[in-house]
Amino acid sequence: MKKIIKYIDKPLLLVSILLFIIGLIMVFSASNVTAYMSHAVSPYNYFIKQAIFLVIGFVFSLIMIKFTTKAYGMFSWGLLLIIIVSLLCLLIIGQSKNQAISWYDLGPISIQPSEFAKVITIVWLARYYEVNIKKLNTYVKSLFPLAVCGSVALLIFLQPDLGTTIIYTVIVGVVFLASPINKEIKSKTIFGIVGLIGFASIVLMSSGKGLLLERQLERFDFTNPCSKLLSTGNQVCNGYIAINNGGLTGVGLGNSTQKYLYLPEPYTDFIFAIIVEELGVILAIGIILLYMFLLYRILMIGKNSSTNRGATICYGVAVYIFLHIAVNLMGLFGMMPMTGVPLPFMSYGGSFTICLIAALTLVQRVSVENGIRKDSQTKRK
Repeated sequence: MKKIIKYIDKPLLLVSILLFIIGLIMVFSASNVTAYMSHAVSPYNYFIKQAIFLVIGFVFSLIMIKFTTKAYGMFSWGLLLIIIVSLLCLLIIGQSKNQAISWYDLGPISIQPSEFAKVITIVWLARYYEVNIKKLNTYVKSLFPLAVCGSVALLIFLQPDLGTTIIYTVIVGVVFLASPINKEIKSKTIFGIVGLIGFASIVLMSSGKGLLLERQLERFDFTNPCSKLLSTGNQVCNGYIAINNGGLTGVGLGNSTQKYLYLPEPYTDFIFAIIVEELGVILAIGIILLYMFLLYRILMIGKNSSTNRGATICYGVAVYIFLHIAVNLMGLFGMMPMTGVPLPFMSYGGSFTICLIAALTLVQRVSVENGIRKDSQTKRK
C-alpha cells in the first residue's frame, strides 16, 4: 500500500476530491427545493444519497487500486458479458422511466448498466488490443471488437438512450483509431462505416421511415429555445435565465430562483446552470479550468505509460470524461440537442458517480505502475 500511496498522481487526486466536494455541495443546493416540493421527501434526500454513492465509490476504489491493469483486463471479458446480458434483460423486463428503459429499480436505488458499459469497454479494448497486438494485421482480429461494441451500442440505442449511445460509440471509435491496428485496415474500416451510414440514411429517408423516435427528433429542434418556452424549449430557456441571473459573481449559494420548479430536475442535467446562477460566471470558469487540468493530468499519465494497455486506458478515460463535459455543456448552451448526459463530478447519480470514480482509479493504477517501473529501472542502473 505504501508504493500505491507513493506513486498515485497527487495533483489528479486533489483536483478530483475538490470537484467531488463542489459537486456534493451543489447537488444539495440544487435539489433541496425539488426534493421537498415535488417529491415530498427531505430536502437533504439527494445530498445524503449522493454522499453515500461517493463513499461506496471510494471504498470500491480502495479495492480496485490494489489490482494491476493486467488483472483488470482479465476480468473485463466476464464483466462485458454481464453488461451485455443485463442490457438484453433490461429491454425484456425493464420498466420505462423518463420515457426510456435504462435502469434496474432496486428499491431506493437504480442501476444503469449502460454507464458501466463505457468504463468496462475501455478496459476490455485495452486488454484485447494488447493481447492480440501481433494479429492486428487481419480484418477478423482487428474488427472483432467493433462488432462486439456495435452490439452493445445497439442495445443502448434501443432503450432508447441516444446520448449514451453517441458517447459510447465515440469512445470506441477513438480507442480504435488510437490502437496499434494496421493503418490500411483503419482507413478502409472508416470509409466503410461512413459509406454504410450514408447508404442507410438514404434508404430510410426515401422510405419515409427513421430510426429515431418522435421525442428524439424533437430534440434536434434546439435553436431559439425560448420561442418554445411552453414546449420543447422549456428546460434550455430556463437554463439561460439561470445563467443570466448569475452574472459574474452569482446570486449566492442557495439563492437560485430557477431551482424553484422552473427546471424540472436542476440537480442532474442542468446543474451547471444552477452553479452559474448561484456562484457566478467567474467561479464557473474556474470549474471548467479544473476540468481542463484534470484531463491534462490523465493524458500525461497515459503518455508516460510503458504499455499500450495503460495508455489506452488513460486516453479512453480522458475521452469518456471530456465527452460528458462537452455534450452536457453544449446542450445547456443550446449548441446541440439535450441528451440527458450528466456533468462529471457535479450531477446527481449513483451509477455515473461510481463509474467515474472507477475510471479515475484505473488512471491512478496506471500512474502507480509507471512509478514502480521507473523505480525498478533506476535500481538496475
